Amino acid sequence: MVKRVSLSQAACPVARALDVIGDWWSLLIIRDALEGVRRFGAFQAGLGIAKGMLATRLRDLVEDGILEIAPASDGSAYSEYVLTAKGRELHLVVAALRQWGEAALYAPGEDHSVLVDRTRGQKVARLALQAADGRTLQWNETRVRHVAAV
Repeated sequence: MVKRVSLSQAACPVARALDVIGDWWSLLIIRDALEGVRRFGAFQAGLGIAKGMLATRLRDLVEDGILEIAPASDGSAYSEYVLTAKGRELHLVVAALRQWGEAALYAPGEDHSVLVDRTRGQKVARLALQAADGRTLQWNETRVRHVAAV
């Protein structure tokens, strides 16, 4: 088996982000946590993931500051996994992946879940990358400016 190489010190922010959330189970756990799932058993039942794999992913997400362990909200003896502020910021990432999946991976008219505004029940508008002045930018209108190593 090939040993996973850490990207935690990479110069690229995308590489560092993938080091933390690049595993598909991790992103699905984050997706479910954004929907309000908090208990180990609920994550397992919803994802169909093996207990050991789930325990490892949850531990890693806690260590990386995406989730934190909190006392159960119902006052029981259980613990729950709660998104931190850092974890909640991934909402935009998950929404962007969802919208890309909707546009690129479903046939016209094929049923799938949709992200809706909780207050109005309407489908969320397509995300767009914006310049500082508010212009919408396409993929070919941006570039990465590399910072020279010190």
